[in-house]
Amino acid sequence: MATRKSAAKPNVSADELKKYYHDMLLIRRFEEKAGQLYGMGLIGGFCHLYIGQEAVVVGLEAAAEEGDKRVTSYRDHGHMLACGMDPNGVMAELTGREGGYSKGKGGSMHMFSKEKHFYGGHGIVGAQVPIGTGLAFADKYLENDRVSFAYFGDGAANQGQVYESFNMAAIWKLPVIFVIENNQYAMGTAQKRSTSSAEIYKRGEPFGIPGQLVDGMDVLAVKEAGEKAVAHCRSGEGPYILEVKTYRYRGHSMSDPAKYRTREEVQNMREKHDPIENIRQMLVDGKHASEEDLKEIDKTIKDIVNKSADFAKESPEPALEELWTDIYAEEIPQNNA
Repeated sequence: MATRKSAAKPNVSADELKKYYHDMLLIRRFEEKAGQLYGMGLIGGFCHLYIGQEAVVVGLEAAAEEGDKRVTSYRDHGHMLACGMDPNGVMAELTGREGGYSKGKGGSMHMFSKEKHFYGGHGIVGAQVPIGTGLAFADKYLENDRVSFAYFGDGAANQGQVYESFNMAAIWKLPVIFVIENNQYAMGTAQKRSTSSAEIYKRGEPFGIPGQLVDGMDVLAVKEAGEKAVAHCRSGEGPYILEVKTYRYRGHSMSDPAKYRTREEVQNMREKHDPIENIRQMLVDGKHASEEDLKEIDKTIKDIVNKSADFAKESPEPALEELWTDIYAEEIPQNNA
């Protein structure tokens, strides 16, 4: 199945286009700032940026409803922002500060928000897939009509636990969407060198799970595919697989010089397929927004991101006592009656 082209667009309003533009640009500017703070030594450990992949999560969040759940890998900042988590709390967590979502103890790869139904970034490759399947199992048990999005990459698609999850989800018809964010490189290895079958979305066929390949640089195509997948899950038909073909402009992590691909390849993607520029052009060509309107959106977003960096710098580091909190669950009193 070929990736969806941009010619046939679903019917969307000017306000929707502006929202997608705003949300993708927020992720882009936030990640650029995170990269700066990492270079200044204010972010420790690993830091995996989402620059280039913004249309994936923004498109799928547009298809989600209140109460739907999401879990993802360590390339997770974009997912947090797209589901409505506060940039201040996200940036504070990146810098290991008390005001972060995990009180400064989770860092880039491990923060959560029960309020936003975000069940974490996870540092172990593929570990989030069975967790996402478990979230869907809970929804099925509770009969609450919710859907879970389990995001993972093309590299993680080769992990055995992914197929155990496929099998369980298919047997119990769980309402989970397996989202393969195929950015075409598993760390530094091109997909064609690490994956025997190019069409990863078809790997659910032995389990009876339908799948679809989507142009992940087109937010409207992602939204449309997401709506189809969500409808499938909510109707009780079980899991669905979306392979979303996208591209990351930066290396695997901040320590990766990305010498395994050419500058021309990256530049070509930026110039011809950038998801933000695509929506920007639609807004201008359709006379839905002027250049000045878009500059104002960019200014507003830069202010939000700069304030999040200031908040992170001003937030204190966690107290030493925090080392011993959130380790054990509180004991549940036994009913001896």
